[in-house]
Amino acid sequence: MASGRTRLLLISVATVLVVAVGIALGLWQLGRADQKLRLADGIARQGALAPLTAAELRTAPPEALWHRTAQVEGEWLSEATVFLDNRQMKGRVGFFVLTPLRLADGHGTLLVQRGWTPRHFEDRTRVPAVPTPAGTVSLRLRLAPPPPKLYELGSGEGGAIRQNVDLAALGAELKTPLLPLSALQISAADDGLLRDWPQPATDVHKHYGYAFQWFGLSALFALLYVWFQIIAPRRRARVQSAG
Repeated sequence: MASGRTRLLLISVATVLVVAVGIALGLWQLGRADQKLRLADGIARQGALAPLTAAELRTAPPEALWHRTAQVEGEWLSEATVFLDNRQMKGRVGFFVLTPLRLADGHGTLLVQRGWTPRHFEDRTRVPAVPTPAGTVSLRLRLAPPPPKLYELGSGEGGAIRQNVDLAALGAELKTPLLPLSALQISAADDGLLRDWPQPATDVHKHYGYAFQWFGLSALFALLYVWFQIIAPRRRARVQSAG
């Protein structure tokens, strides 16, 4: 009798733990979805503001300018173009093409993520030819954090093809300090680059799906406990008493 009670107690405790963990994880996923919805709302509000000018890029902390649009003029420093390797767009692997833009009227130099280009798979060291106009260009940009860093062995090397880029280090290398923010080019250009930039906070439904799975798992364990530990024993007891 005591062993049966001990077994029931262990099963009960285990069920409560599983159900509690499942509910907690489901609530966490709902919280993540809510965070991303708030992020998407903030991004939409930032994008709806009037485009910034080059002069305004220096007037606020970089994080306060993220997701704002900007209309600027400047000259490409084409010789300083960097190709970030192992970057994806539309499921294909290639390079993100980054070129510093010297802003007009002495407002500094901004690193622009110009777009994506495929990699030469027979020769991984070959740099693709990207048409870069000389003289003053006018660009529509969306301010954004620098490209996320990928894992690399060692401290990384210079050269045109790189795994990651650091704004301060690149500015020191070019002897041209870069503004402490980056930008995505969203205006069209005849350079053959893809600019299908991913939109942040677009995977909210994934978190809803995970939450449903965790809540469903908790409900399943609760139902199994009720069936096997409460309903089934009572049914057996009624059958035995009737017999």
